[in-house]
Amino acid sequence: MDDTVIVGVDGSPSSIAAVDVAAREARLRGAQLRIVHAFSRASDLDPMIHGVLAQAEQRVADVAPGLEVSRTVASGGTLTVLRSESRHAVLAVLGGRGRGGFGDLLLGSTVVQLAAHGHCPVMAVRGRPDPRGPVLLAADGSAAGAAAAGFAFAEAALRGARLVALHVWNTLNEPTPYEGPGAPLNVVVDLDQLREKHRHRLEEALAPIRATRPEVSVELLVERSRVRHALLDASREAQLLVTGARGHGGFTGMLLGSVSQALLHHADCPVTVVRGER
Repeated sequence: MDDTVIVGVDGSPSSIAAVDVAAREARLRGAQLRIVHAFSRASDLDPMIHGVLAQAEQRVADVAPGLEVSRTVASGGTLTVLRSESRHAVLAVLGGRGRGGFGDLLLGSTVVQLAAHGHCPVMAVRGRPDPRGPVLLAADGSAAGAAAAGFAFAEAALRGARLVALHVWNTLNEPTPYEGPGAPLNVVVDLDQLREKHRHRLEEALAPIRATRPEVSVELLVERSRVRHALLDASREAQLLVTGARGHGGFTGMLLGSVSQALLHHADCPVTVVRGER
């Protein structure tokens, strides 16, 4: 696997903030950093762009002195360029907002599309992360979520942080007998039994990874709630949220699930989306 972290810059404050995060991520991994800018018209490639790139490189020097840095300035759509660069990267970092009127919007729809179609994990820098908080894993116990779990454990180890694996469930997707419209929920299903079933599923899914990462302190949380609401609430106290691209119940044709998209747009800390095949 290539040892490069890439970061997209478009001159917006958000993209410059992403440079700081990307530099730290590269330093943690012992990787090099590549600053990427895409332009669609020759008129976009003016002295201002070189100023933006120089500013980004200075930020890297301030945040991670001595880090190896390169730049890519390429003609094409932002998504096309970033997707191509992601083939040779361990992580792509993007800001939470793009710069309107400056070529393509770097983020917004682009971060969702890159998370769905890129070739490496994609981190969206957003919110006000708690540097003392845990790495939060959106754990669904599925095989598709194994890659996200592996990434979350590795990230917690790199940061010296504890890991909170949050599995959210509700009764909407549980097969239950019909007892009539007036039957209370605790008569229709045994909530304690369901909760234990989900906890067992979570423990079973994470056991192989925990065995390879004994240095990571892990807290398992099983919560009955609406998935996106529970994860967004938990993101307020996290330094990073890690999620898979699609979990249980995802539509076959959707490369990025609705929950992952909601987290990218609304979480209170950076969000990394990890697709199963990488």
